[in-house]
Amino acid sequence: MLNTPAAPASITAPPAARHAEGVSNDEFRAAMSRLAAGVVLVTAVEPPLDPEDPGAPAGEDVGMTATAFLSVSLDPPLVLVSLRTGSRMDELLEEQPLWAVSVLSESQRHIAGRFSMKGRVSDRLLFADIPFRRGEYTGAPLVGGALATLECRTEQRVESGDHTLVIGRVMTAAVPSAEGGPLTYFRGRYRQLG
Repeated sequence: MLNTPAAPASITAPPAARHAEGVSNDEFRAAMSRLAAGVVLVTAVEPPLDPEDPGAPAGEDVGMTATAFLSVSLDPPLVLVSLRTGSRMDELLEEQPLWAVSVLSESQRHIAGRFSMKGRVSDRLLFADIPFRRGEYTGAPLVGGALATLECRTEQRVESGDHTLVIGRVMTAAVPSAEGGPLTYFRGRYRQLG
């Protein structure tokens, strides 16, 4: 009998970690990526570091892209946004009850990408060349060219898994632009309808 070298062992990736329910993070992420979602920019103004000191630095505008945003109720008008627990926006909205939402149009993909970057630069630089106006109720940036804008006041916060569900009462709503379609997120990418 000839001595033949053994076939190299095939290298396989370790099995994906499964939760007690039997679904892995990768399986869940892949399944949910097939659900198209609208893209919004959530904004708020960070309060001044020392409101009693007129010389203290003013609060900074903060923004983040979100796809987990939906209408909850018509009467009263309520919306919900899901924030990663411990994120800058989650921590800000824990202390600041006023925030705003700009529903992004298909031509605003660059805005969505800019505010969703990991390890990004300061929010001041992110807002630098984006046209916006300040909301009359919240003072938060409302993006120019957005399909719709809403200003909200937090009604309830619900800790759920690794996210916080923030339910806000809509204080103002406007449809400043009827041009173009919505920006959507599907299978891990920003897309246009059609």
